[in-house]
Amino acid sequence: MTVVFDEKRINEDKLTEVWSIQDFARRYRLDSKEETRLVALFGRFATAHELLNNCRRPATFR
Repeated sequence: MTVVFDEKRINEDKLTEVWSIQDFARRYRLDSKEETRLVALFGRFATAHELLNNCRRPATFR
């Protein structure tokens, strides 16, 4: 079986998108303390992969 890979699709990885920390915090409902921590860690912008791996969110199921 032959599989054809589209190079454009491979390069459009969502984890390499650059986000504003402020927009990310608003979208994921992070408190201002966590937003400040992320800004201190990365500056004003970071990739989605870095942000998702380094943000701390409290559990919402209890």
